[in-house]
Amino acid sequence: MKLLHIDSSILGAGSVSRELSALVVARLTRDAQAELTYRDLAVDDLPHLAPATLPGAHPLSAMAGPLEGPAQATRATSDRILEEFLAADTVVIGVPMYNFTIPSQLKAWIDRIVVPGKTFRYGEAGAEGLATGKRVIVALARGAVFGPDRASAEHAESYLRTVLGFIGITDLEFVLAEGLAAGEPSKAKGVAAARDAIGQLAA
Repeated sequence: MKLLHIDSSILGAGSVSRELSALVVARLTRDAQAELTYRDLAVDDLPHLAPATLPGAHPLSAMAGPLEGPAQATRATSDRILEEFLAADTVVIGVPMYNFTIPSQLKAWIDRIVVPGKTFRYGEAGAEGLATGKRVIVALARGAVFGPDRASAEHAESYLRTVLGFIGITDLEFVLAEGLAAGEPSKAKGVAAARDAIGQLAA
């Protein structure tokens, strides 16, 4: 199994999403050999989307012209990110909700894997996802509880379902810890529920 592990929280050791994503990886690798690739997006400091920061496989990357020095190094990093994603059988993503959505660091990573001709294409029937056959598990931590009455304010899980589905991910699982900002009892309950869910994951 080739396993890609992504973390995106800025909170370091205090992060619930990091704790949960590590538990997911431990669960998946407990009884199986795995070739593990890890990316900490809070450390990688990926620049925002621009022709020069796109992977070379992206049609718009040519707009940047020849690249040298740091710009070429950034392009090489983008190429590796796309290659890591394409090579992975399983992807585990630790995601905190910031301001109702995903961290901008994670959005910058996603911008490097949504590439025409590599992870999706348009045909006569419309868009077709090409990144099929992958299992993706998202460990999502959020401060509030987003029930049906607050669904319109939830733009982390809903966005990830949309964008990952667009590129062909049909085996998508969420481990959710919520209510983390509503006091210690609520946080403990939310984390315990997520840990229990991880224990039920198919390895």
